This record gives sequence, structure tokens and C-alpha cells, in this order.
Amino acid sequence: MYKFIRRLLFLFPAEFSHHLGLKGLQVIYKLGLSSLLAAKSQDAPLQLLGLNFKNPVGLAAGLDKNADYLDALGSLGFGFIEVGTVTPKPQAGNPKPRLFRLAADHALINRMGFNNKGVEHLVSRLKKRRYQGIVGVNIGKNLSTPVSDAHKDYLLCLQRVYPYADYIVVNLSSPNTPGLRKLQFGEELDKLLSMLRQEQLDLQEKHQRHVPLLLKIAPDLKEQECQDIALALLTHNFDGVIATNTTIARDGLQDKAHVGQSGGLSGAPLLAQSSKIVHLLQRYLQGAIPIIAVGGIDSAETAKQKFRAGAKLVQVYTGFIYEGPALIENILAAQE
Repeated sequence: MYKFIRRLLFLFPAEFSHHLGLKGLQVIYKLGLSSLLAAKSQDAPLQLLGLNFKNPVGLAAGLDKNADYLDALGSLGFGFIEVGTVTPKPQAGNPKPRLFRLAADHALINRMGFNNKGVEHLVSRLKKRRYQGIVGVNIGKNLSTPVSDAHKDYLLCLQRVYPYADYIVVNLSSPNTPGLRKLQFGEELDKLLSMLRQEQLDLQEKHQRHVPLLLKIAPDLKEQECQDIALALLTHNFDGVIATNTTIARDGLQDKAHVGQSGGLSGAPLLAQSSKIVHLLQRYLQGAIPIIAVGGIDSAETAKQKFRAGAKLVQVYTGFIYEGPALIENILAAQE
């Protein structure tokens, strides 16, 4: 059934298809027909981050930026769902077109620019959610906020979503917000992680619950940079790391129509570099904190590659667009 739906959606421009697909899924969910699409094998429970996951296959941030479709997506069999990236204030994101489908490469290029309805809207949706699975919230900064003041946006988002999230992800790795990625390095990273960790401790005391705090990093890192990030995560007692976001590289693409588009590349071409970062993190973290892998997962075998590299959980996004809920089922079946 999904192959027919995909064929229909791929007739339209990528961003229009994105919204059309989500709205269609919402209708199917409200009609009680989600079982027609949902993965059949859904249970492979594990405990990580102090949380109980139904299975190790999650949906990465970006598909449902505002938690508007959380219940419908949750009905498809994911072990966890990450919403966002959310910013303090609503913002429109970059001018359209800003999402491009590279079908020959099983890939996407996006330069969305953290388009979202703002943290207050997301919180209102989380308060109403029926989905009982694990929900992560991915937080970022507004475009209008100078990089020097980025910590203010991250702290505000952390404070607002803390009571409603199962875990929170600090996104410093999107290539579509100018200057954002430089926060991954040196003193700026150290300062930001220190402030966020202290705020996490304060919020834990206030709300009497520990909400794990994770960092999402880029794939376009040198080994020394990866080692430095691992050390910073350990120094500041972060709970975990997500590797990786999209890449600015364009190596080996077959689709020449969109290869020149700026933005982050996701999907199959990202697999090798993303897995390399997971492997490096595993080397330098030595299992001290868990790694969640995302990037290029479109089959059971590519998911296995992430687990072999050291990941404890995996997330899908572009592979899910191309393969549908059967991807969840195939990954879980291969774990049995």
C-alpha cells in the first residue's frame, strides 16, 4: 500500500508532498485505519537513558517539527519519536523551494531553516498527546538571535519543554542556520554545554524528574573535532549524543538536477560518513554514554551497520520517506 502512496506523493514537489503525506496520515489515524500502514513487528523492548523503549527504531527530528502529527506517526510502530527542531519564537524558515528530492540517490536536500510554529505551540501539542511512547524534543535557536546569544534560546526552550519531554536534544548541527555549527567547537561548545547542564540540574530539582539531555552533531567533522566533542560531553555529564545531522558534502550523487542546491543532504549518500562518526564516538566515549545513530538508514542491513559501529538506538527519516513503515518492520525482524 505504501508503494502506491509514495508513487502518488512523488508526483508533487517535495515540500508539498511532505505536508500532503502528513495530512493524509492524520486522516487515516482518525479513521482508525493506521493498522493498514503500521509495521507488523513492533516489540523489541530495551531500557536506555533511564527510559523504556518499545523498540530501538525511532523517527528523527524534522518530519514533525511542531508535534502536530505525533499521535498519527506514533501509530506506525516507532519505538520513539523526536519532534522539532523547535525555536523560542515561530519562524517561517528559508524561502521556497527549499526541499529537493533526489530519487536516483534515495536522498533529499533541504534548507528549511528551522521553520516551526514556536515552542509555545509545540508545548500545547505535547500536553494533548495520546501517544504513550517515548517522545524527544529537538531544540534550536531563532535565525534572528545572534550566535553570541544562542544560549538564551536554548535555555528558554529547555525550560519550556522540560516538563513534557522524555528526552531533549540540543541541535547545533543544522547547516541551514548561519553560524550555528561553530557552536560545536572549542570554548563556545564548552560554555553552552556547561550552562545547559546546570539548567538541567535546576529543572530536575524543580520538577522532580530527570529528563536526559543529548547533543546532535554534524557528519562533517574531522577526527580531532569528534574527539573534542566526545570529551566535552563527558566533561559536562551529558546523557547521550545523536550522530548525525545532514551533510554539506555532495560526493557521488547521480542526480545532477539538484546537486548544486545548498542545504543539508540526507539519505543513502550520508550512510558511510555518518557511520564513521558513530564509530569515532564509540572509540572516544567507550560506552560511557549512549549513541543514537541517524543518517542513511534505509534497510535492515544499513541499520545493522549503525549498531555494529556502536549505536544503541537508530532513527530514520529519509529512508522512511522512501520505504515507509515496512522499514521499521524489516529492521526489527533482523534484530530477532
